[in-house]
Amino acid sequence: MNLPNSVDIFEETLTKLQLHCTDLIVKHAKDDLTLIYFGNLADTNLVNIQLLSALQNIELEPFAMEDLCPLIPVGLTVLTCEMEQAITSLLRGWTVVYKAGYSDAILVNTAKPPERTPSIAEIETNVIGPQIGFTESIETNLGIVRSYIANENLCTESLEIGVKTKTQVQLLYLSDVAEEQTVNTLRQRITDLEIDGVIGSSLLVQFIEDNSMSIFPQLILTERPDRVGFSLLEGKVVLLVNGSNFAIVGPSTFLDFFKSPEDHYLHWNIAVFIRGLRFLAIFISILLTPAYVAALTFHYEIIPPSLLVPLAQSRSKVPFPPLFESLFLEITIELLREAGARLPTKVGQTMGIVGGIVIGQAAVQAGFTSNILIMIVALAALSSFTTPIYLMGISIRFVRFPMIIAAGIWGGIGIVFTISLLIIHLLRQTSLGHPYLHPIFPPRWRDLMDTVFRLPFPMLSGRSTFTRMPNKQRFNKEQAKQKKDIDE
Repeated sequence: MNLPNSVDIFEETLTKLQLHCTDLIVKHAKDDLTLIYFGNLADTNLVNIQLLSALQNIELEPFAMEDLCPLIPVGLTVLTCEMEQAITSLLRGWTVVYKAGYSDAILVNTAKPPERTPSIAEIETNVIGPQIGFTESIETNLGIVRSYIANENLCTESLEIGVKTKTQVQLLYLSDVAEEQTVNTLRQRITDLEIDGVIGSSLLVQFIEDNSMSIFPQLILTERPDRVGFSLLEGKVVLLVNGSNFAIVGPSTFLDFFKSPEDHYLHWNIAVFIRGLRFLAIFISILLTPAYVAALTFHYEIIPPSLLVPLAQSRSKVPFPPLFESLFLEITIELLREAGARLPTKVGQTMGIVGGIVIGQAAVQAGFTSNILIMIVALAALSSFTTPIYLMGISIRFVRFPMIIAAGIWGGIGIVFTISLLIIHLLRQTSLGHPYLHPIFPPRWRDLMDTVFRLPFPMLSGRSTFTRMPNKQRFNKEQAKQKKDIDE
């Protein structure tokens, strides 16, 4: 709908809007100019002091709105003749400058939505490296990313999601590194969405990932700008969602969820050791408790003789089979974790420590479980928390439960069967059309050097083959090997 050239119809439309919006402010300047804005979304000082005084001092008689537009010295100005665009801009904090009898209006960016200043990343913490995290403001987050990558090839596309929420989304990629097909795929999935709206990045991920029925996340959610910077340099595409402090990074492989930006800040041999610990933690988290259940239920012969006596003494008072005993402890651990996450930080930490100690001792004394199983379940839970990405950590913990049940019913055969199903499931997954298990399958041995391992940076001159990017070299390998001392 076009802007009416009659002020009566324009005010009638705004009056209907104002019936539900008591914070809509309408002010009149000279020459029948009208300023319309929301008091809690716009910067009132900017509107009342700078914009209003600027309009009062402009001497332009007679004038057209396109002549007035470049004379306004406040923020970004847009000339529009669309009523829907004017109302949408109002709802985003812009100010509409309208003059009776004209068919167009000027939109002035005076937005100042409620936001917080950038602070330390609280979910993905690092010891070494940048500590800043994203905020809920898309403009602030875009500025942080640009501060990391000051490159003219960093492209940003503004998209909108949601019929009712009209959530702003920024699509980021490096035009000389990112694969065009990946950018088009992600852009198409967002523009095809016809939903009421999204509140938060994690909700958008569930709409655009390849397989929403899988328990494994296929796109990375991160609150760290440095992880976003590394991903852009690797040819990946990033989404920033207004109102969310998490960026979406894709395409992503299964192994990407176990890489931390801190790996780049450490010396390569230390980074390889820590990555190895994380991958070992996956197997401990998934297999340790099922192996305990299978061994005590079906395979006593694999238990070392020196462990049989203490194991028998520990379980002598437990009336339950290993399957129910382990499920009881695993569910207790998950209850403690969930309760700790929902409580305030200080109370949650205390609740987790005290609850674990008290419940563990009481369970052993009451004969509900054995000391050895408490140690095994605690080690498995501890291992699951080494995963840098929170959503993948939840998936790893979830996988443990069907594996324990299979181990309690079929023993070792049940564990092998469940692992086989898990591998088949992972092989079938894709992330924005790219293989999820890359570089394990299809095998790309060179890419293993910066996924499972982390070689010294002078040896990583080639980019990953995961995203068939046009620019395949990070730097010149021969020049990187040269030592340039001052006295040479």
